[in-house]
Formats: sequence, C-alpha cells, structure tokens
Amino acid sequence: MESMLNKLKSTVTKVTADVTSAVMGNPVTREFDVGRHIASGGNGLAWKIFNGTKKSTKQEVAVFVFDKKLIDKYQKFEKDQIIDSLKRGVQQLTRLRHPRLLTVQHPLEESRDCLAFCTEPVFASLANVLGNWENLPSSISPDIKDYKLYDVETKYGLLQVSEGLSFLHSSVKMVHGNVTPENVILNKSGAWKIMGFDFCVSSSNPSEQEPKFPCKEWDPNLPSLCLPNPEYLAPEYILSVSCETASDMYSLGAVMYAVFNQGRPIFEVNKQDIYKSFSRQLDQLSRLGSSSLTSIPEEVREHVKLLLNVTPTVRPDADQMTKIPFFDDVGAVTLQYFDTLFQRDNLQKSQFFKGLPKVLPKLPKRVIVQRILPCLTSEFVNPDMVPFVLPNVLLIAEECTKEEYIKLILPELGPVFKQQEPIQASNMILLIFLQKMDLLLTKTPPDEIKNSVLPMVYRALEAPSIQIQELCLNIIPTFANLIDYPSMKNALIPRIKNACLQTSSLAVRVNSLVCLGKILEYLDKWFVLDDILPFLQQIPSKEPAVLMGILGIYKCTFTHKKLGITKEQLAGKVLPHLIPLSIENNLNLNQFSSFIAVIKEMLSRLESEHRTKLEQLHVMQEQQRSLDIGNQMSASEETKVAHSASQIDKVFNNIGADLLSGGESENREDGMQGKQKRGSLTLEEKQKLAKEQEQAQKLKSQQPLKPQVHTPIAPVKQTKDLTDTLMENMSSLTSLSVSTPKISASSTFTPAPSSGLGMMFSTPIDNTKRNLTNGLNANMGFQTSGFSMPVNPNQNFFSGTGTAGVTTMSLGAPPTMSNFSPLTIPPASVKQPQQRPTDMSALNNLFGPQKPKVSMNQLSQQKPNQWLNQFAPPQGSPVMGSTAMGTQGNVMGQAAFGMQGNPFFNPQNFAQPPPTTMTSSSSASNDLKDLFG
Repeated sequence: MESMLNKLKSTVTKVTADVTSAVMGNPVTREFDVGRHIASGGNGLAWKIFNGTKKSTKQEVAVFVFDKKLIDKYQKFEKDQIIDSLKRGVQQLTRLRHPRLLTVQHPLEESRDCLAFCTEPVFASLANVLGNWENLPSSISPDIKDYKLYDVETKYGLLQVSEGLSFLHSSVKMVHGNVTPENVILNKSGAWKIMGFDFCVSSSNPSEQEPKFPCKEWDPNLPSLCLPNPEYLAPEYILSVSCETASDMYSLGAVMYAVFNQGRPIFEVNKQDIYKSFSRQLDQLSRLGSSSLTSIPEEVREHVKLLLNVTPTVRPDADQMTKIPFFDDVGAVTLQYFDTLFQRDNLQKSQFFKGLPKVLPKLPKRVIVQRILPCLTSEFVNPDMVPFVLPNVLLIAEECTKEEYIKLILPELGPVFKQQEPIQASNMILLIFLQKMDLLLTKTPPDEIKNSVLPMVYRALEAPSIQIQELCLNIIPTFANLIDYPSMKNALIPRIKNACLQTSSLAVRVNSLVCLGKILEYLDKWFVLDDILPFLQQIPSKEPAVLMGILGIYKCTFTHKKLGITKEQLAGKVLPHLIPLSIENNLNLNQFSSFIAVIKEMLSRLESEHRTKLEQLHVMQEQQRSLDIGNQMSASEETKVAHSASQIDKVFNNIGADLLSGGESENREDGMQGKQKRGSLTLEEKQKLAKEQEQAQKLKSQQPLKPQVHTPIAPVKQTKDLTDTLMENMSSLTSLSVSTPKISASSTFTPAPSSGLGMMFSTPIDNTKRNLTNGLNANMGFQTSGFSMPVNPNQNFFSGTGTAGVTTMSLGAPPTMSNFSPLTIPPASVKQPQQRPTDMSALNNLFGPQKPKVSMNQLSQQKPNQWLNQFAPPQGSPVMGSTAMGTQGNVMGQAAFGMQGNPFFNPQNFAQPPPTTMTSSSSASNDLKDLFG
C-alpha cells in the first residue's frame, strides 16, 4: 500500500511540478482544478497563467498564480511592497466589470507560497504573442510560438483597448497608469482585455468635470515590480510628476507602435538613469517624423504620431480614438457588433444575421471560429432567432474541419435538430437543414446521423407543410448516397411511399415518384422488384403527371444495368399494369408514345429472352436424343458383333472338325447354349466369354483394311511334275462318284460355266471327268511350267444360288433346315447365258498379309480369329479370289463364302456325314487340304 501511495505521489508531483510550489495549498485549489501552464502576464510578466476548470460546473477558467519565490531576493519590506502592489491591482480589477476588462471569476487568494485568482479563459498576453516569452515554461506551446495576428485582429484589439480606456476615463474617472502589452490579455475567443491595475490612479474629485489625478514621484530605489514599465510611460510621469487620461493615451500609442513593430517599443529606456533617458526621449519625440513610423499602416500613422506627442493636450482621447477611420473596417465593425449583441432586440439581431453571410468570407477562419461562432451559438437559446442564426453556423461549418465541427458546432446543433416549437420557426429550421443535408451527413458521425439528422428528415416528410414535403423530396436524392442502406430501406422509403399515397397534393405525389426514381440506383434489385414495383399499382390517381412518374420508375428499373426486371415479372405484373395505363384518356399523344415505346421494348426483350431459353432447351433435347440413339446403336452393334463373333467361332470350329474328323454328333454351340440354359456358367466359360468380348471390341476399334495392289510374280519352275498326281486324284474321285449310289436332287452338283473358276491348265480334261462331286469346276488345264491361280475380282467363290461361276453343293440338310433349289448340271453343249459379274469392290478391303500355313488339325485347335488369320495371303503373293478368304468385321462366313444363311456353312450340315463317299476317302481329304493349304 505504501509503495502504491508513493508511486501515486510521484506521478502527481511529476504532472504538476510547475504548479506544486505555486498553487498547492492555495484556497483557489479547493474549487478549481489547475491544469497546464500556458502563458504569463501582468506587470513584468510576473503572473503565471494556467488553464483550469471549476470543479462544481466543469466551467473552463484561467488561473493566475504569482509565485513568491520570485521575490525571495528582496528584503521583507520590499516583498511586502510587491505583494501589496499585486494585491491592489487584482482587487481593483475584481471590482470593475466591463467587456473590455478581464473578467475575474474568483477573487485573489493568498497562501504561504503564492497569490492566485481565477478569470475567464485566457489564451495569452499580448506580450507573449509579440514574442516576449518570459516566465513561460521551457517547452513553449506552438499555439503561442507560431501565433500571428491578422489585421482584423489587430484593428479590433486596439479598438477594444481604446474602448476599455474610454470606459476607465469617462465612467470610472481613473487613469490606468501602466498600459503595456503585458497588461493586455487575449482571452480564449481572441478578445483583448485590460488588466494590471497595480498603478491605477482614481480622480480625487470624480464629481467635478475636471478630474484631478494625483501622481507619485518616480522612486528608482523601489523594486521593479513596484514601478510601471517606463518604456510605455508618458514623459510627464517622470519629468513633471503629473498624470492624466492623456498619459494613458500616450501608452496606447506606444503599444500600437510595438504591435506593428514585432513587440519592440519606440524607445529603449535606461532604468539606472531614468531621468536622462526621458530627457533624451522628450527631445526625440519633439522631432518625431513619419519616417520613424514607416512600419505603422498609413491610415493610422498620423493618429499614432498624435498619441506620441509631447504635449498631453494634443493627444486624442479614448473616445476619439474609437471613431477614427482605421477602425471602420468591416471585420472590426462586425466583431464590435457581436460584442454589443446582448444589447440588441430581436429585430436588430435578425437584420444583422441576414447580412452576416456576406461578411463571413472576408474574415479569417480563426477569427470566425474564435470570435463569431461562440456568439452565434449562444443565440440558439432564443428559438425565434434560430432560423436567422442557423444559416451562418452551417456556413462556418463548411469551412471547418471534421474535428472542429464535431468539437465546436455539433454539440450546439443537438437541441436545434429536435426543436419543434414554435411551428413557424421549426418549419424554417427544417428547410435550412434540408438545404445543407449533404454537409451534415458528411461531417456528422454515423451515430449522430442516425439519432439526430435522419429523424429530422423523417419529420420533414411527415410535416403538414406541403412546401417542406416538396423540398424534402427534391433534396433527398442529392444526399441519398450518404444514407446507410438499412435506414433508407426501413425508414426513408416507407415514409416516401406514405407521403405519395396519403397526400392530397398532386405536386407531393409526383415529387414522391420522382424521388423514388432517382434513388433506385442505391437500392438492390430484389427490394425494387418486391417492394417498389408493387407499390406503383397501389397509387389511386390517374393524372398524366402521376402516370408518367410511374412509367419513369418502370423504365429506370427496366433499363438500369444493376437492376433490371425479370421476364416473369414483365409478363405477370409489369405489362398487365402498364398496358391499361397506356390507354388512359388523359394522356396526350407524346405521353401515349412514351408508354408504347417502353411496352414494345419490354415485349422485345421478353421475346428474345424466352426464345433464347427455348432454343437452348431444344438444343439440349436434341443432343440428349442423339446421345440416346448413339448409345442404343452402340449397344446393338456390340451385341451384333459379339453374336457374329460367336457364330463365326462356331462355324469354323465345326468346319475344321468336320473336315478333319468327318463330323461330330453335336456342335459346341448347341452344347454351350444348353449348358447355359441348364445352369450358370463356369469360371472357364466366363473367362472365354470375356476374352471374346475383348477381341470383338478390338476388332471394332481397328481401322478398315485397305486393299493393296500386288504385281504377280512369275512362278518358279518346280522340278516335280504334278500332272500325274493330279490325274490320279481326279481318277480316284471319279471312281468314287461312279461307285456311289445316285443321290437325290437336293444333293446334286452343278458345274460352273466355262467362264468360272479354272485352274488354267493348258490341256483340258476329258468331259467324262467333269461331273465331279467335290463342288469344284472341272475346267482344268495343264501347264508345263507350273500352275497359277489368277484372280477375277468379279467372281465370288462359294456363293449362293444363282451366282455365276460357282457350283452349289447341298449336303443333306436336316428336315429343320430350309432346302435350297438344286441346280442341275447342264450339258456341255448347252451354252450358259452371259451373267453380269458380281461387284465385289466392297470386299476389296478384306485382304491382309499372309500368315504361315498350318494344318487343319492346328486350325481346329486355334481360336476363331487366329484361324481366320491363317487365310491372309503373304505380302506380294498372288491371291486366290480377292474376296474368297478376306475378313471384314471377323464375319468370314458371310462375306467370304457367300450370302448369310448359306446352308453350306451351317454347322448342322456338317454334323452328320454326307451321303457321299467323299468323307471316307483320304485322297479327297488330301485334295481339300491341298486346296486350302
């Protein structure tokens, strides 16, 4: 606890170090809080000036403190003389009350360490402003250090001092005796006040017309604080030991000279030899010329020269000085009128306030803020004067910073915002505020706007005066961007709508619509669509101006890039409302044209937007339909390919088995189908199906094969003569045919005409050997150099019924299969009709590179695709029948061997041995192997 108290004590001591020794313990501190040391004043600048506040009322004051330590060097009787002189001056000042004299708010209090009294708030002494900083703190305030007097301040200050002296001389019958810059105090508002009555002299006969002022002889042995400042003292004080009111006027002239010469007096006085100095000064004054007063303004130079005249009777008195033209400046007169404002009636005040806006621009801002603004705001207590004062206050607010506005003006406007009595004054106040609303919303803090400014706007919208409503509606759009959105949406817009619906004035209704149209851009789209547009349908009147206002809101909403109207709103609400309004009888031709133009524009956009939407939907539907069809086709194609692959697999597996083993009892497909019907597939079967699907997918994705043109290569002569071998094989086949019983017509063989497939032998075989039962054309010839198989692209081997050049073979089809018409063998002498060769160009792409030859046993054991690949001819080798062994889509049985459904390739036809001896003959099997090999 003790350490905390010590810390608190040290803090207080540090903060009030400059006041502790002077003020602490003085009775003044009981009622006033003493603040910062701001200035110095009085005779010899002996008084320190502090700012302070009254504890009870928080009223701002200035505390003058005289620290007795300053006179510790003097003897006790000298100290007493100094204290008595200081006390006398303060007491005299306390008794005098005048606007030009410093106002004392608390009398002098003495303590062991100091003297202190309180006055009105003070800025500084004139000596401090002119650069004399004696008895000021080490850190001089920039406000004093940089302070420069404006001409209007100087003029009016000197006028105020003259008026104060006039009061003392005429009314009080007193000579101040020490008019110096130290005893002229500038208060908080910049007014010049007189203090320092330490050496004042009152008239010995105040009742008589000619007052007499006793004067003490100058005593150089007295302390300096017990003597007036000789640099501003009239010569008669020293030389003739006399004083009068003219002596103060000389001091006024010296002060004026110092003001215009940066604080330097006209003469420097040697205080050690005062008489000699004044004698020399008297001689200089008698020869004073205008050249010595060049720094003084020309319009007052002669008056200053008169004030400094050696003869007292030549000097102008104080009352005369207040009337010189130098003080007739507009600013000085204005400030003077403000100082006497309390003496004026309302009519005089109103006339003055009306002309004030013309004067304010000519005055410095500091003068306006310090001197004029307080006088204006003090008139707010008079409700009748508020409409005349308020425009000037707002004009000053425009020149102030936001901080100055908040500190100096806004607190005074608070009661004015809420003023409602008298009605006439209240209405005028509303009009004035509405005209300056942008200023209020710009500089007023948001909380104050919400609590004070906007409620006044709402009150104006609800005012009974049509003029106020019209003005408010016209002004709202100018500051709508400064209003926060919630306040506009929830408070301002509803009141505008009410004003439109409830008023009986057409002007208010039209202005309401115009106002809404102008502030649409500050609203969001959905609020406009859901709140503003439905409100338009509630307006009862059908006057042309109202209808055009409604049309304007619709058009603004429709064309604004931020807002816009949806096509649903256009079709369902807007157009059904606008179209009936467009045919109102009150509309003229131009107004009707405006309606029709907007309606057409809306219809055009409605059509374009909806058409675009439908077109997009149509395109999407078509795309979806094409995707569905493509998926179906793909699925069907995959199914077809899989089915074809499985069918080919079955066909060629059975062909291989029948060719090698003479047929089997049942084919694998029937067994597989039966097995699938009987139960679920085994793992091996599923793997096989999966491989088949993969192979089919690969075949589908392959690029189509293109035919390659091959140049026939001359056959190499073989040493072995195949003529005998071939003849023996043909003889064997013939003998087998002769020994076989006669077959039915369904299994007969039809030889091809001579233009069909031939082996191109040089010597034809005997006709008795033509009727072969192996299905091959017997037109064969021998060629000693070997044999070749030229390809006729128009021929189709193993074709169906009616195909030229190929014999048809039917091998005992089962009863369940449809039989094909048998073809009889025409006689050799009968000439076959010329048939058009079949166009096989579509199958030209079925050729592929030749694979190595394999045996039929190997073929029967290979997969269908592998088996098919064995039939591809090698690169550059002659090909037997371009389409005979080609592959397309792995459907060899359909493209290579004739039309689909040919019974020759039905696996069931090979299930049982044909009724010929061909299957039991090894030579026939060998021949077939050689042919396919």
